Amino acid sequence: MSEYAGSGGEVPTDEETPQGPVPVVAIVGRPNVGKSTLVNRIIGRREAVVEDVPGVTRDRVPYDATWNGRRFTVVDTGGWEQDAKGLAAQVAAQAEVAIAAADAVMFVVDATVGPTETDEAVVKVLRRAGKPVVLVANKVDNTRTEADAADLWALGLGEPYPVSALHGRGSGDLLDAVLAALPETPQETDDLEGGPRRVALLGRPNVGKSSLLNQLAGSDRVVVDSVAGTTRDPVDEMIDLGGREWRFVDTAGIRRRAKQASGTDYYATLRTQSALDRAEVAVVLVDASEVLSEQDTRIITMVVESGRALVIAYNKWDLLDDERRFYLEREIERDLVQVPWAPRVNISARTGRHMDRLVPALDVALESWDKRVPTGRLNAFLGEVVAAHPHPIRGGKQPRILFATQADTRPPRFVLFTSGFLEAGYRRFVERRIREEFGFEGTPIEVSVKMREKRGR
Repeated sequence: MSEYAGSGGEVPTDEETPQGPVPVVAIVGRPNVGKSTLVNRIIGRREAVVEDVPGVTRDRVPYDATWNGRRFTVVDTGGWEQDAKGLAAQVAAQAEVAIAAADAVMFVVDATVGPTETDEAVVKVLRRAGKPVVLVANKVDNTRTEADAADLWALGLGEPYPVSALHGRGSGDLLDAVLAALPETPQETDDLEGGPRRVALLGRPNVGKSSLLNQLAGSDRVVVDSVAGTTRDPVDEMIDLGGREWRFVDTAGIRRRAKQASGTDYYATLRTQSALDRAEVAVVLVDASEVLSEQDTRIITMVVESGRALVIAYNKWDLLDDERRFYLEREIERDLVQVPWAPRVNISARTGRHMDRLVPALDVALESWDKRVPTGRLNAFLGEVVAAHPHPIRGGKQPRILFATQADTRPPRFVLFTSGFLEAGYRRFVERRIREEFGFEGTPIEVSVKMREKRGR
């Protein structure tokens, strides 16, 4: 078995969302027993954030997986602690919700430590839930430590399966046992098209992304705390809005550039970028009660460079007085000059204010992202633009736009075939006029130039 081949086959991505019911397996256990490492082993890639300190995972995070041709969803959870308080209590509550929603549970115990009081407390929770349980004796890295796994029979959950989530040892037998505990499901199919639109929630730490997701979901879907950086992994949630189903992804707050981050922050930033790449539209949350920061503009630039549709949501609008709103408008004109085309909504994730404005903004952005302009109409319009505002003469020559076409959508990409080099300022002018004529509100567009070859070459 290769280092990361625990899934036993191709793993469906968000772009390939399989149809039909899929059983759910929750992975639970006390902190730092290797749950996220086991998730990465099962799904066959380093997706869940892993670090050698307890408490890295805090929400319940679902991942698609397959084994021997059968699909299932594995849900990573935060460490369950007995008599937890504050944030730890919320994390434990999310783990218990995952247990209640699952078809089966993988209970992970550190075999090198043996059963602890916390493990025994988790057993009581599992027995009350009445779900099938597969007991995982993790950190059994060699034959010498297999005897440690035998001590876990004392938990009364049946046979412990000795595995090394880090090295993959024993993972095949474990997954066979998991499939045996799951209800029968349809085999994998190739009909993977369609599905709900995918929305990524981005922003600095503590701007209210998790609060917004909970408000939209109508429940405490993710852990919310006043401490910045509570979310570490992207969290998916299917939400019904405007009579349609959407897939929202709450992401970790981006503190700094990936090159400047370290440890958990570095990997969480990579997961956020990955979630953005799988999304179709990004909602960037900005704290309206504070001055727009360099990090806010950097996140917006990241969305534009990724080619995703964009909506900017000014959160905490309920905290603003008239003076702050006046200065905010001036800041927007000054600091967001690169994205005047992005729809803006003023909301309060805490109170639910103006949540009804979010779906229309998303629809406008996605419609523009998918838009295609007929070639004939595009060339007729550009002919009028060039006639009224020709390119300046440089070196005795005046480059002309000979022909134009829209090469792609998602995002819209235009190619201009010209008789010579177009200056950057003129390209921006052409892009602006294309936006004014055809809309494209809420999506970046790309304009590239191809110069005609000189005769004789």
